[in-house]
Amino acid sequence: MYFDVASDRECMSSAFGFQHELWPLDEIDPKKAKFPCCLVWAPLPVVSWLAPFIGHVGICREDGTTLDFAGSGFVNNDAFAFGPAARYLQLDRQQCCFPPNLAGHTCKYGYSHTEYGTAITWDDALRSSMRNFEHKTYNLFTCNSHSFVAHCLNRVCYGGGMEWNMINVAALILVKGHWVEWRSIVRSFLPFIGVVLIGILLVGWPFMIGLFSFSLLLIVWFLLGTYCFKNLLE
Repeated sequence: MYFDVASDRECMSSAFGFQHELWPLDEIDPKKAKFPCCLVWAPLPVVSWLAPFIGHVGICREDGTTLDFAGSGFVNNDAFAFGPAARYLQLDRQQCCFPPNLAGHTCKYGYSHTEYGTAITWDDALRSSMRNFEHKTYNLFTCNSHSFVAHCLNRVCYGGGMEWNMINVAALILVKGHWVEWRSIVRSFLPFIGVVLIGILLVGWPFMIGLFSFSLLLIVWFLLGTYCFKNLLE
């Protein structure tokens, strides 16, 4: 009797990938800082005091452990760099592409996805991205925590796309993310409100013009760097 070993292995790999994709996750537990398959966000000291829409982002493994790019050649493991998460958004592994081979892509990119780097599981994608960013130089304006998360999402072709970058990662967590608790809102906005009140008290309304200009410049920089001068940003 003839057995097609290669075909059997392919079927087993596909079955394993499918089973793993649907493997149940533990519940989100903010008290233990466990956010399975989530994006997490926290305000940055000083920067978020001036522009509260800017923060630090991490991505979590299936067991809820947080990973975040926090410095040159350094990816934090289970120690979110700037305090506990203030916002989180759980992602759906069914929207990922985990191809066991070139013929197993569920996304439209196929070879381009393989060339970029694929993974067979969610955690496998995060491990590969960690290894990649262990050789990156951290820079708030060109290669930061958002770059790391975007790399992870591109590796799994999340949502069927490979165009993840700093801008849409930030928009995703800010627009769709959930606050961990009411104290997270206070922690995120109270310093900004304090800076605004002190600035108006000491300088007057021109302070608000300067603050608005600072925020506008940041937005323009990231937009131009991401969509017009793509070699500037990771």
